[in-house]
Amino acid sequence: MRTSCQAGRLCKTGGMSAANFSRPGAIDLSSLKKKAEAPSPAGGRPKTTGGYVVDLTEANFDQIMQGSLQHLIVLEFYSPRAQGSEQQSAELQRLANAAEGRYLLGRVNAAEQPRIVQALQVQGVPFVAAVLQGQLAPLFQGVQPTEQLAAVLDQVVQAAVASGITGRAEPVGGAVTDQTDDDEQADPRYAAADEAMGEGDFARAEAEFDKLLAADMNDAHAKAGKAQAGLLARTTGVDVAAVVAAAQANPADVDAQLAAADALVVSGRAEEGFTLLIERIKVTAGDDRGTLRAHLLALFETSEAADPVVLRARRSLMSALY
Repeated sequence: MRTSCQAGRLCKTGGMSAANFSRPGAIDLSSLKKKAEAPSPAGGRPKTTGGYVVDLTEANFDQIMQGSLQHLIVLEFYSPRAQGSEQQSAELQRLANAAEGRYLLGRVNAAEQPRIVQALQVQGVPFVAAVLQGQLAPLFQGVQPTEQLAAVLDQVVQAAVASGITGRAEPVGGAVTDQTDDDEQADPRYAAADEAMGEGDFARAEAEFDKLLAADMNDAHAKAGKAQAGLLARTTGVDVAAVVAAAQANPADVDAQLAAADALVVSGRAEEGFTLLIERIKVTAGDDRGTLRAHLLALFETSEAADPVVLRARRSLMSALY
C-alpha cells in the first residue's frame, strides 16, 4: 500500500472517518513474521518503551498488529536523526500514554527496520498512520505543529469508535522512558548511513556504508547495512510475481535469476530466494557461476548469521560448489 503523503503535510485521505478503515488494502506483513525462537534483526531487538508505547521490529510486528482487531494502533515511522522529529516523537509518546489505552503507539525505527518500511512503501520519515482491523490509513508525513497532533489523534479515536472498535490496549509494561535503548546506543559513525536509510535513499546509504568499509573492511554492521541498502535499492517498486515469473521463463538468464532472488528475499521468502540461486549454481559454470555465488553471499548478509535459513543455505551452497 503506497502512501500519498507529502512531507510536512497531513495526508490526503479524504477526511478521517470510519470509511477510511473499511476500504480495500489490509496490511499483509505475513512475510515478515518470524518464529518465536528466531533471532531478532541486528540492532532491532523487540522491546517495550513502556506504558502504551512499543518499539516494533520484524520479530514482533505481526503479533502487535493482531491487536488492531480489538483496538486502534497508531504507527510512527521515525529516525532518531531526522531533523526536527525528536520533539514530535516525544509528544506522540506523551499523548499515547495520556490516552490510557484508547490506542497503542507502535514505533518503527526506519533505519533499523527497512523491510517493514519497504513492505508498507513508506516514502519518508517521520510518517504516522493509523491501523484498525488490519487497515492502514496514512495520517501525516513530516513534522507537524505540536498543537495539531492531539487534534489529529482525537479524530482517529473518534473514527475508530464510529467503526465499532471500542476496545482498549493493554499497557506494554515498564516505566515510560523518553529515550529507547537504541537511541542511547546509537553510534555516530553510522549517522549518515542511518539517516539515508530512514529517508529511503538507499543508494546514498550504500555509498555511506562503503565509506565505513573503506575504513574498516571487517565492520559487520556496515557490511550488513550495505547489503540491506543494496537489496532495497534494487527492489523498490518491483512486482515480485512478475520478476519471479520472468526468471522461471528464462532459467539461463543470470540477471533474471538475481532479480528474482532479490524479490523473494525482500518479500520475506528468503529460503526460496537462496534456493533459486543455489539450484542455478549447480548447473552453471565459469563467470556466471561466480556472479551467482557472489550475489548469494551478499544476500546472506541481509539476514542474521545465525538464522537457521541462512545456515541451511550455506550448507547447500557448499554442497553445490564441491
